[in-house]
Formats: sequence, structure tokens, C-alpha cells
Amino acid sequence: MQSYGDESRPLAALSLPSRIVIGAAACAIAVSVALHLAMMFLHVAPSNTLSKQQSKLISDYVYPEYEQNWKLFAPNPLQQNIAVQVRAQVRTQDGTAQTTGWTDLTALDGRAIRHNPLPSHTQQNQLRRGWELFTNTHDAQDRPIGRRGELSERYIRRIVMLRMSAEWTKDGGRIEQIQVRSQTTAVSPPPWSDEKISDKPVYRVLPWWQVTANDLPEGATNK
Repeated sequence: MQSYGDESRPLAALSLPSRIVIGAAACAIAVSVALHLAMMFLHVAPSNTLSKQQSKLISDYVYPEYEQNWKLFAPNPLQQNIAVQVRAQVRTQDGTAQTTGWTDLTALDGRAIRHNPLPSHTQQNQLRRGWELFTNTHDAQDRPIGRRGELSERYIRRIVMLRMSAEWTKDGGRIEQIQVRSQTTAVSPPPWSDEKISDKPVYRVLPWWQVTANDLPEGATNK
């Protein structure tokens, strides 16, 4: 009669080094899961002594990959599509100034994400969060409110130059100024709704920003 004793004890059939590796991996996974759950619990739990003492560590772990918010379930969920668009004034090699057309950075991110099973966090959130930070730290006249407002401007300029400087200078020109605008369009109601809304886009056009060396990607030059 054939014995099935070994099949009921699969680990026993492995060598000692293999069992050690499997045990160590299982312990590492258990510890990682425990730490993750602890961080998320401290993040969403009411403020307490431990979360106050370790607030920086918790924030560094949670943001931006594991950020949680209630926008989807809020009393007033988002009902607009906001696109960030940019253009530049470029000084060509013969000394003439040219203004580029508008480039929709949000649309570029959308095309990179669409049909991509594993889109990068940068493609999904960098531009969107940067624009949210800008709008939350500027007044109706687009003037920065405090230090965070100034930082948000620098952040937007860096994003624009990181993504577009190579395209704008491919013919050897020099970028002198950049301009950013947002295009806000209302989300169309579902077919069964009688609600009537305007589909006309609304633009928020920022003033021209002078490009400085601090706005250039690391290692890049603005000829």
C-alpha cells in the first residue's frame, strides 16, 4: 500500500535551509502587514499621544500612496473635470520670440493611465495634487497666501518644465516665460436625469511666469 504520509506534511519534506527561508519570509510578511495596519490605524484614529509623537513618521508613510479622503462620498462630490494646460514664450536661435500653443498636461496623464493596469502614482496624482495646492493657497487674484502659496508656484513651474522643456527647446530655443491655465468643465448628468447644465468650459488663466534656473529639471540647461 502506498503511503501518503509525506503529502500530509509538505514542509517536512523540505530541507532545513528551505524551511528557514520560508519561515523568515512568513515572519517578514507578518511584520510588514502588522506595521502597515498600525500606521493606517494611527492615521485614521482620533489624535492620541502616540500619533502626535510620531506624526511625521506616520505622514511620511501614509502620503501620498495610502492617502484616504471622503470626496467620493461627500455631501457634494466632485462634479467637474479640471484640466491643467500650459504654453511658453520661446526665444529662437535667430532672436525672434514665439509663443507655443497650449498643451493639455492632464490629457497627457490621462492617455498614459488609460489601459495601463499599473499606472504610476506620479501620472495619477502629481499634477492634480499640485494644482489643488496652488488653488488652495492663492486668492481670487492669483496672489500667493503665505509661504505655501509661494512654494506651490515653484512646484507647478517645476512640473511644467520637467515635462515640457525638452519639447519646447528641441529646435535650440530658450524658454523665457511660461503660462498655466485650468479648464473646468462640468460633468454631464446621466442619461436618465432631467438636469440641465452648461458644457461650456471655464478658464482660469494665470499670469506669465519668468523662467529661472531653479525651475529647470536637474542637469538641464535653458540655452
